Amino acid sequence: MRKILLLIFFAVLIPALLLAGESGGEDPPFLAYDLIVMGGEPEGIAAAVSAARNGLKTLLLEDDEALGGLMTLGKLNFLDMNYGPKKELLTQGIFQEFYKKLGNAFDVEEAKKYFLNLVQNEQNITLKLNTSFLEPILEDNKIVGVKVKEKGEIKGYRAPRIIDATVDADVAALAGVPYTVGAEDYGQKGKLMGVTLVFELKGVNWPYVFIYNNWNRLISKINSRWGDPHAGATLRAAWGYGEQALEYKPQDPMMRLRGPNLARQRNGHVLVNALLIFGVDGLDPQSKALGIERGKRELPHIIKFMQENFPGFAKAELVGVAEQLYVRETRHIVGEYRLTITDVLENRDHWDRIAHGSYPVDVQPTGPKDLGDIVGKPAIYSIPFRCLVPQKIDNLLVVGRSASFDSLAHGSARVIPVGMAAGEAAGVAAAYSIQNNLTFRDMTKSKDAISWVQERLKKQGAYLVEYTPPRPKVMDHWAYPGVRVMRELGLASGGYGNNYGLEKEVQYWDVDRLLNSVIRRASQLNPKVPFMKIPVPEQVTKGEVLLLVGEAIHGNKLTMPETTEMLVEKGILNGELKERFKDANGKPNFGEIYMIMAQLYEYLVTGVR
Repeated sequence: MRKILLLIFFAVLIPALLLAGESGGEDPPFLAYDLIVMGGEPEGIAAAVSAARNGLKTLLLEDDEALGGLMTLGKLNFLDMNYGPKKELLTQGIFQEFYKKLGNAFDVEEAKKYFLNLVQNEQNITLKLNTSFLEPILEDNKIVGVKVKEKGEIKGYRAPRIIDATVDADVAALAGVPYTVGAEDYGQKGKLMGVTLVFELKGVNWPYVFIYNNWNRLISKINSRWGDPHAGATLRAAWGYGEQALEYKPQDPMMRLRGPNLARQRNGHVLVNALLIFGVDGLDPQSKALGIERGKRELPHIIKFMQENFPGFAKAELVGVAEQLYVRETRHIVGEYRLTITDVLENRDHWDRIAHGSYPVDVQPTGPKDLGDIVGKPAIYSIPFRCLVPQKIDNLLVVGRSASFDSLAHGSARVIPVGMAAGEAAGVAAAYSIQNNLTFRDMTKSKDAISWVQERLKKQGAYLVEYTPPRPKVMDHWAYPGVRVMRELGLASGGYGNNYGLEKEVQYWDVDRLLNSVIRRASQLNPKVPFMKIPVPEQVTKGEVLLLVGEAIHGNKLTMPETTEMLVEKGILNGELKERFKDANGKPNFGEIYMIMAQLYEYLVTGVR
């Protein structure tokens, strides 16, 4: 009898426990997986595949019906590539596998099949589509699983390690990880880059588009007053029409048409990334749905405009729109390290590098009157592993655009190829963490752990190098300390050429913008600094600048001798800056203004009023 009972126990009860990881309702008692990756975006796919190739039983959960997220359902198929100083591809490994197979301006349906096959070919991956995240399962500041809604049923899955690959870091946010939203980290609360609705056209004359855009680029090289240096085309991709797009008058005042990125599909259709929509909250599903509807209402007017003004588009017709908006930013988590704009534009390396990037710092417009900005163009920079490790919660990594990047640095690091490289690293790190019973946070302090991850990534085909940072010329300019401070405040940009125009004379509106922005930002950080708007005269001289800076500190306008004495005494007017402001009637240039505004800012934030 006892033997029969034992047989029943092993034959029935043990399998039932093993299957509990797949059952609904309460959290399962059995750890069916080593790793859960929440989110089937390209970054999450890279993380899951990398982990599986390192022996981890991996559960990949995605709330949509297909993998690929922004690249497939959002139809963003125009890749933002990252090349190093020697023109080497910086994002190799799993991303390069994709790129070699499908290329840039890839066919969206082919990408869906590629991602599905990639995941299904890994025996260590269990894929569940149409499975939406509800909440994390937490125990003593550790995440031990996730609750999801799967086929209408609430289920719980547990694993010793979790990777959050949702676009908005939903898992991390609900677990209690600190984060900022949009540009609030440099004093612009509520400021978010516009979203884009990608749309699809048929009837575009691609040979005409190809010739027109390449001709415009060629002409611009012959005479800078003609053509378009930013235009160009290949057999599958094209970019240009920037001047024509600026002439479009939207029906919805909270929209903008910009020079499009165009990508040709296998069936001859063309995907268009050009429509910027403002006023959409990327964290609000209803706001996003409304954004899509607003875009659809605008498109007939846009198509008519393109037919009349874009060569090659005379017979273009709308076929459809993407299922999802291209939302460029929402949350930026706070990790063990936050990548800064100075890291990116000084081409900094980090000891715990797990990926590299070089894409321009592209800050898209935040409103209809904003043209956006290229803050600068790095040669190469490193993504530290610490940027993937969130504060407060253990067992968790965050990959994708919502990782621990300052909002300006995010303008470069947000691009998908960089995210896929970081995702691949996260999968390797998860394997090391489990095999060595070491938390991710402990790994950020272990050179042995990071060295193992780095070497493993290289064996997998990733490009990862220790390098001496290429030194931008601007770093040797006397005013560079001021440039760095102003740039970190979002008040200085060098464009694609990293040219800050430091010898160019400023206009009164430049001084007005910089002065009052510095006062506003300082008042946010130091409660002793009252916010006040100081009017700037149209005929601004170096002497007038000193008086304005003195007023910002004292609260009242002083005489020139009183102002000079105070600024010297407080260390604001010193060294070369003091010499350059001796001529009170001279016209200040940007180098001088950046320096004195940086000195003012640092005094207001840290000085005693």
